[in-house]
Amino acid sequence: PRHRHRSAPARPGIRCRARAPPPRSRCTLTAKWNYLAHERRGWQQDYLEQIGLEDLLERGGLPEETLPVERAVGRLSASAAEELGLDTGCQVAPGLIDAYAGALGVLGGFADAPAKLERQLALIGGTSSCIVAFSKDMKPGFGMWGPYFEAVLPGLWLIEGGQSATGALLDHIVRLHGGGLPPTTETHAKIIERVQEMRAVHGADFAQRLHVLPDFHGNRSPLADPHALGVISGLPLDSSFDALCRLYWRTCVAIALGIRHILEMMKEAGYELDTLHVTGGHVRNPLLMELYCDVTGCRVVAPQAPDAVLLGTAMTAAVAGELYPDLASAGPAMSSAGTERLPDPALRRIYDRDYRRFLALYRHREELEAME
Repeated sequence: PRHRHRSAPARPGIRCRARAPPPRSRCTLTAKWNYLAHERRGWQQDYLEQIGLEDLLERGGLPEETLPVERAVGRLSASAAEELGLDTGCQVAPGLIDAYAGALGVLGGFADAPAKLERQLALIGGTSSCIVAFSKDMKPGFGMWGPYFEAVLPGLWLIEGGQSATGALLDHIVRLHGGGLPPTTETHAKIIERVQEMRAVHGADFAQRLHVLPDFHGNRSPLADPHALGVISGLPLDSSFDALCRLYWRTCVAIALGIRHILEMMKEAGYELDTLHVTGGHVRNPLLMELYCDVTGCRVVAPQAPDAVLLGTAMTAAVAGELYPDLASAGPAMSSAGTERLPDPALRRIYDRDYRRFLALYRHREELEAME
C-alpha cells in the first residue's frame, strides 16, 4: 500500500513558501520517467493515475518542465565547488544517460546535418550493447525503446535498441567451456589469436556447423522477451582449447547476427541506416569489429576518441558554458576522426546463410517451447 506523507502544520505567524523543484534533464525524464517532451504538457496525469503514481511529481520533487541537455542549470554551489576543488563560476548542465552521451560522442559530427545523421547508427558495446539512432520524424518500432523527442538533440527523435549480454556473454562462454580459464583480457587475446590462426587454415567455413542464439540473458531487441534463453547447437565431444575457440568465434558471429536482426526491424520501421559507429570495449575485439561490418553489410567506423561518453558529455557542457552557441556547432567542432572498414562482398553469401539459420533457430526454439 502507498503511504502519504503529511507536512507539519505551519506555526502561527510564519508563512511557508513551497520551494520550486530543481531543473531536471529532458534526456533522463523523457527516456526513463515517461515525460512526453513532444506534448504541450509533458506529464500525463491520467497515465500516472492508472499506474498508481498520481503523486509522482510531488514525491520525486519533479518540475513541470525539463531542460535540454545543453542548457545550463546554473552555477556550481559553494559547497559543491569546495568539495570538487572548483569554483562557483562553473556552469552546470543537466545530465545524460551514459549510452546517449556515447551516441552523441560518435554522432555529434552530424548534428548540423540531420539528413546525414539519419543514416548513422551508434553502437555502444561493452558488457551489454546499446544502439541509438536519430530521426526527424517519430518512427516507432517493436522491441525498441522510444522514440523519445529531444532526449539528446533538439527537434530530433531518438530510438534505442540493445542486446542484454554481449561482452558478458563472451566471458560466460570462457567460464563455461574454458576448463578453468578466467575471462581476463589476456585470455580473450589468446583465444582471438588462435581463432585467427584457425580461420586462416579452414577459410570462411570455419566452425560453420556450430550455431548460437545469444539470448542467455533474455532478448531486449527486437523480440522484447526478458525470458528468452540462449541456444547452442552443434557441440562435439571435445573440451580442448581449440573447441573453446570455435565456440567463441561462433558466439561472436551470433552477437553480430543479433545486431543485424535489430537493424532489419529498424528498416521495417522506416530507418535507412548504412553506417555503424562503434564505441566502447568492443572496439578492442577485432573479431567483433570485423563481424559488425561483414555481417550487417554496414560501413563501420571506430572513433579515435578513447571515450565517446565523455566526449558527448563535453559537447553538452561546451554549449552550457557558452563556448559554442548550440550542439549543431559544438558537435562537428569537437567530433573525433575515426578509422573505417567496408564490408567484404566475398563474405556476403556466407553471412546471409548464417542469418537464415539464425532465424530458423529462433523458430525452432519457439516450436520447442510451444510443445505440450
